[in-house]
Amino acid sequence: MAAKLILLCGPSGSGKKTIWSGIINRPKYNAIFSVSMTTRKARKGEKHGDDYFFVTKKQFETAIKKKQFLEHATYIDNYYGTPKAFVIDNLKKNKNVFLEIEMNGALQIMKNFSNKKKMFSIFICPPSITELRKRLMKRHTENKEVIDKRIKQAKWEISKKKMFDYVIINKDVKVSRKQLREILDKELD
Repeated sequence: MAAKLILLCGPSGSGKKTIWSGIINRPKYNAIFSVSMTTRKARKGEKHGDDYFFVTKKQFETAIKKKQFLEHATYIDNYYGTPKAFVIDNLKKNKNVFLEIEMNGALQIMKNFSNKKKMFSIFICPPSITELRKRLMKRHTENKEVIDKRIKQAKWEISKKKMFDYVIINKDVKVSRKQLREILDKELD
């Protein structure tokens, strides 16, 4: 079977990483995680090259000019982008490429990716906006103003969920992880 690009999207705080962590790297999925580039500051425990490539705005803008991204977007005053060469090279090596991505980037890829049969998308949705706000506040990583921006963005993102091939409502992590495994088993069989 030909390798596929797997898009995983959802609002900040929806539980994306909690759900996919430990699943996507199972050998049966023959998948590699695409590390995105960002200008936001690293959170506690995040590592350059593992979680993101953390760069300056000037470095990011240079990469845009050189057309080095499959997609890129601005989210809450920071740039995020997917290095093009990494994705294309791994698909050519018949590796499934797993991409945790924000909404603008996901929409760009869904519109522009040349072979739709080599891609599928999953949206992780919080059970409610109230629950999402609680999750974001529990992180203790951002002030109220940033959380309010994230909530506003989340409402817009949730309005786009029907554009995705699959939607997982993350009420319970165990159930959501099972749903993700079922999707991957079906699509990557």
